[in-house]
Amino acid sequence: MTMNTQGRPTRADSAETSQAATFTGNKALQIEEALSFEIGDIGGCGVDLPEPGMKENRLGGLARDTDIGLPGLSEPETMRHFVRLSQKNYAIDMGPFPLGSCTMKHNPRLNEKIARLPGFADLHPLAPRATVQGALELIDTLAFWLKELTGMPAVAMSPKAGAHGELCGMMAIKAAIEARGEQDKRTRVLAPESAHGTNPATAVQCGFTVDEIPADKTGRVDLAALKEKLGDDVAGIMVTNPNTCGLFERDIRAIADAVHEAGGYFYCDGANFNAIAGKVKPGDLGVDAMHINLHKTFSTPHGGGGPGSGPTVLSEALAPFAPIPFVVHEDGEYHLVETRRAAKSEGESVESFGRLTAFHGQMGMFTRALSYMMSHGKDGIAQAAEDAVLNANYVQTRLRSEMSSAFDGHCMHETLFDDRFLKGTGVETIDFAKAMIDEGYHPMTMYFPLVVHGAMLIEPTESESKRELDLFCDALLSLAKRAKAGEAAAFKAAPIHAPRRRLDETAAARKPVLRWTPAEPAQAAE
Repeated sequence: MTMNTQGRPTRADSAETSQAATFTGNKALQIEEALSFEIGDIGGCGVDLPEPGMKENRLGGLARDTDIGLPGLSEPETMRHFVRLSQKNYAIDMGPFPLGSCTMKHNPRLNEKIARLPGFADLHPLAPRATVQGALELIDTLAFWLKELTGMPAVAMSPKAGAHGELCGMMAIKAAIEARGEQDKRTRVLAPESAHGTNPATAVQCGFTVDEIPADKTGRVDLAALKEKLGDDVAGIMVTNPNTCGLFERDIRAIADAVHEAGGYFYCDGANFNAIAGKVKPGDLGVDAMHINLHKTFSTPHGGGGPGSGPTVLSEALAPFAPIPFVVHEDGEYHLVETRRAAKSEGESVESFGRLTAFHGQMGMFTRALSYMMSHGKDGIAQAAEDAVLNANYVQTRLRSEMSSAFDGHCMHETLFDDRFLKGTGVETIDFAKAMIDEGYHPMTMYFPLVVHGAMLIEPTESESKRELDLFCDALLSLAKRAKAGEAAAFKAAPIHAPRRRLDETAAARKPVLRWTPAEPAQAAE
């Protein structure tokens, strides 16, 4: 059965659940909750607001002439509504998030407290320089430690997320090629077949064509195939290391040397830096540009309820092309270099490719990241990487008895399984993932990377205890045994204990219902 035909009744009170129906639709502490539009009074309001004292309408004919149409709820109703909805979500504070390639690590509350300190939490990007010296010093200090950890001489702090950091790195590469007068010649970028989807997309966005590099039987870049594709039209290569299969590219230095010899640049996707931070410096591997997901490696979980941040470190060859603005410290004062002309007058780079974004990065992420670094220290950051790799290998070793590893040998921070163990059971990867929901777990990353059939990518992160990992592994081993024992029907019905049943994800993605419309009133019989 394919994902296109996975439609199911979405209500949890189906007879398949074997649960007695209730008048309210509630199941004990699992409270059924309607949309705010369905329970709210369009004409009501939870607060009393005075009439505006304006004598003259200054909206120039743009004043609203109809009701805004938002539901009115009292304060208790509003609180209950959103609390009930929140209880239907899985969260990192409820249990492990095994998503591979996403690094859903614990977010230390110390870092949250620091980020909410007055002076950090209430900053404005247009505040006078004299009033934000502490914030600029924090950015400069964080930049220093990012350069130390990566062994790179420069870092652009303004990218807002991983893909934005990729764009920054590739724009720096493009600017360097243009400075050499080779923009019409070097138009091709190499990318492994296991690359993150944003890698080729970013290269195309910068005007390059993408040439795919196959993997060898160990799941790593095929070095011989790479060398065959090198030529004087190659602008660079985009490699993730550790790669998306959870493996360290053993030939990384040889890859860098070959690309450099051909006149290209080496961009490294730093999404998996959590596995090597404090252990390996990308600069020592020949990397020219690499983004770092602060919201993954240094505190806030990926997708953790706020903006990301993707500073991009640059090699000596690309440092002159770094974007503006950037922080400098002169005469005991911090300030931002905002223009190329200012950079020239201060002896800085005049070859910057320009401004990447309106302002200078994400202050909340900067604060959390520096708090994470300072609380861990250099040895603590290295231990976090070691523990992430240890946990992933522990999960891999425990699950191998019933599940099929995609590749032999040890993994790095995440472990990859394929669907060979489900062959002949009638159970597919999607069914296995849905059954995990009934066990109280968010599913792992499924069907990615695409180089592995029925992929299941698990990243436990360093913050999970052995007890949590054992319970997680025991649950997956139990599911694998049930699938092999012929319980396909139960897997096809899963999840049965969730607030909603299995959806047709493909139809939901292609035909989302984004606007609520009230039900038509019943017509009275004549």
